[in-house]
Amino acid sequence: MAAELFPTKKLLPSIQQYQQQNRTNNNTAAAQGCCNWQGLYPTIRERNSVMFNNEMMADVHFVVGPPGGTQRVPGHKYVLAVGSSVFHAMFYGELAEDQEEIRIPDVEPPSFLAMLKYIYCDEIDLCADTVLATLYAAKKYIVPHLARACVNFLETSLSAKNACVLLSQSCLFEEPDLTQRCWEVIDAQAELALRSEGFCDIDTQTLESILRRETLNAKEMVVFEAALNWAEAECQRQDLSPTIENRRLVLGKAIYLIRIPTMVLEDFANGAAQSGVLTLNETNDIFLWYTAAKKPDLLFCTKPRKGLAPQRCHRFQSCAYRSNQWRYRGRCDSIQFAVDKRVFIAGFGLYGSSCGSAEYNAKIELKRQGVPMAQRIIKYFSDGSSNTFPVFFDYPVQIEPDTFYTASVVLDGNELSYFGQEGMTEVQCGKVTFQFQCSSDSTNGTGVQGGQIPELIFYA
Repeated sequence: MAAELFPTKKLLPSIQQYQQQNRTNNNTAAAQGCCNWQGLYPTIRERNSVMFNNEMMADVHFVVGPPGGTQRVPGHKYVLAVGSSVFHAMFYGELAEDQEEIRIPDVEPPSFLAMLKYIYCDEIDLCADTVLATLYAAKKYIVPHLARACVNFLETSLSAKNACVLLSQSCLFEEPDLTQRCWEVIDAQAELALRSEGFCDIDTQTLESILRRETLNAKEMVVFEAALNWAEAECQRQDLSPTIENRRLVLGKAIYLIRIPTMVLEDFANGAAQSGVLTLNETNDIFLWYTAAKKPDLLFCTKPRKGLAPQRCHRFQSCAYRSNQWRYRGRCDSIQFAVDKRVFIAGFGLYGSSCGSAEYNAKIELKRQGVPMAQRIIKYFSDGSSNTFPVFFDYPVQIEPDTFYTASVVLDGNELSYFGQEGMTEVQCGKVTFQFQCSSDSTNGTGVQGGQIPELIFYA
């Protein structure tokens, strides 16, 4: 008799038997305090996510946070070991210890949970308040993709307000790309960075590296005042009264990194000389260095910082003038632009009179999506040539890539001026590509092909 291709019906359970067995299994699951949750999620990632911060089947617990602020977090050794080589060594390595509870006092609970959420759920949930602590956790437990996401988040949110603090942290975490981005912001927007609250929170090593920086784009008086503010905060950290003597004490040799002799004499006489931080001999020697033919030797550097050299993006291939244009009378000239990498707009280059020397009143403005980012009212003098004449904002403005910004100027002057023509929609300036398009704010005729605002002055 030929073998049957399929088993006989007697070997298969009946529908009634299958339903009975299913009811038995469900009753068993219910008795154990769970339901058929596995059937609700089609992928292993979704089923893994259910286990995140869940006591179900937890075989290890973490007590996370410093004393007085701890949180008990359940974990599952297999899942953690798959997501982190540190956890793998901790639970399955040669020196693994069978601990049911592990204390982690150096990681904040929200940051530890953010790391576990990535390991369990493959989700990255970052916020400004916890991203640095999450980066620390990701570095400690060697979760490189989460660490990279933290660094990207920090680079995106980098500004003059937090650049000094992030510089300190990037060096600690050995993230050279983030360090370089921080230096770019600090150099270009030095005065804003030095006056930020975050500057007072940096460590001594970071302070010295900033004070030593050759390319700081700041007046030395601003550097001096920032160092004194840092010293006051450091006194509080060391439980010292913030007296002049203690400020000098905590500054130590870092004070000699401030290039006091490069200040203009008025700033030195009215500021640093009367601060009390310098000794009488130091003050006398610096005054002599300013005025005497035979200058004394100083511990302070007497060479001015190089700062940053501004670059210019010129968007016209030629300029011209005619007898009936270009007039202003308070109307707005405007152009939109975008860049492919972060830059800092310091100001604009503008045309001047085509009828001899003349003075103009200029209101310059920079906007992003209609929101003003910087503006300034300034006068400039033109000599009658076709050259451009620079006008600057109070501080360089940080420009993010792949977003259009609006540059505007309202000029008031009686004289006709030169105007640009043969405008370009794309201009390459070193490693930065500028793109231009017309702006609806322009009411005086400026556009991509011709008009005013021939130059954007920037730091890269």
